[in-house]
Amino acid sequence: MKNPFLKQDKGLKIIIVGCGKVGTTLVDRLSRENHDITIIDQNNEIVQRVAGTYDVMGVTGNGASFAIQIEAGIKKADLIIAVTESDELNLLCCIIARKVSSCATIARMRNPDYSQELGFLRSQLGLSMLVNPELDTATEISRLLRLPTALSINSFAKGQAELVKFKLPVGNMLHNKVIWEVTKDFKGEMLFCGIEREGNLVIPDGNFVLREQDIVSFIATPINTHAFFEHIGVETHQIENCMIIGGGKTSYYLAILLTQMNIDVKIIERDGRRSDELATLLPNALVIHGDGADEELLAEEGIESVDAFVPLTGLDEENTLLALFAKRYPDIKVVTKINRSTFNDVIDELEIGSIMYPRYMTTEKIIRYVRGMQNSIGSNIEIMYGIFDNRAEALEFAIDKDSPVIGKPIMELSLKDELLIACIYRKGKIFIPRGNDTIMPEDHVVIVTKHTGFKDVMDILK
Repeated sequence: MKNPFLKQDKGLKIIIVGCGKVGTTLVDRLSRENHDITIIDQNNEIVQRVAGTYDVMGVTGNGASFAIQIEAGIKKADLIIAVTESDELNLLCCIIARKVSSCATIARMRNPDYSQELGFLRSQLGLSMLVNPELDTATEISRLLRLPTALSINSFAKGQAELVKFKLPVGNMLHNKVIWEVTKDFKGEMLFCGIEREGNLVIPDGNFVLREQDIVSFIATPINTHAFFEHIGVETHQIENCMIIGGGKTSYYLAILLTQMNIDVKIIERDGRRSDELATLLPNALVIHGDGADEELLAEEGIESVDAFVPLTGLDEENTLLALFAKRYPDIKVVTKINRSTFNDVIDELEIGSIMYPRYMTTEKIIRYVRGMQNSIGSNIEIMYGIFDNRAEALEFAIDKDSPVIGKPIMELSLKDELLIACIYRKGKIFIPRGNDTIMPEDHVVIVTKHTGFKDVMDILK
């Protein structure tokens, strides 16, 4: 029986300008959520291929052209997303769309020259959202390097809660332990949210038995995260120095973030002009002109003694090989950037440390906004992450006073299967809810589920 409180929304009419990696990923995800998609790209071959693959409408032409936008149906559109390779073209697309329709507008902005002006541009141009994949990727990497034991860290409740994924080491004390025993023995609050074993993902209950080599995801405050790793005998410490291969936009942003964390940064860039430019822009980092794929150069620059190694070249194959090479040194934290989404299963089987997919980060931010446009009265999606290769989602909902879920003990809510209410953020404090706890107005509630497409906190109910 469908929940009577839920509004049965139709999909939105969305125009996506630019069918590169991010644009195509958006088409894939949004079309699966039953939105009416029209794509615009200047390359007719790409338009035909993407439109045919995903059964969406396609228009060939300049997305900043008034006539092309009219042909794509801008006057009836709910949202336009401009993710071409040009920041200026993306802005122009959104400005024109705002002039001829009342639709929401999202633009991708990648140039560091604009990074300090995003708030100004958004407010002055009336944009709904600006996304910067390189800055988002750099931010995620810097967060990981604060806790190198983790494979990934997702932040919730203004940084007060973290969803941490790690691989349970061989011989660890948690091997063959039942989850309820583990949480009972640990004095701080934490909750196991997902376990991956031999490719199978489980949202565990208290009777689940942990095994070494499991990929384990749990939620806790940052302090309890460190305490939990210490409790189970897993060493964790912030790294002191980092070697970055490649001098692109992500490397630039990452170097700034790491130097602000008092981490020594060394960048190896093969293009002489770019290395000179970075040396000027990053006075607190050491920039080396050379080929980061040269084994002798890596040895000369002391790869065996670095705490973290981050290949950020433009080639997935090179990043993967460099990561495999760095993993010869077992104490190095390796973070690998992968742009394409093909061969994910193969890549996940390789021992190349933490893997970053910039296109997914951007896509998740945009999908969160899209779902927020559809939500019913009573809550709003604040944060959304695809976890375990997008086989599950972790979402944070802000609860309004009108939400029908408030006031009832959680044990009395008819929750969907394969779903956890992972934590509640209330008046500046985080707690793991029990059956007798209730959701209250102004709470922020974090949900972990194998279901996808949630737009409202009421979607957690059967």
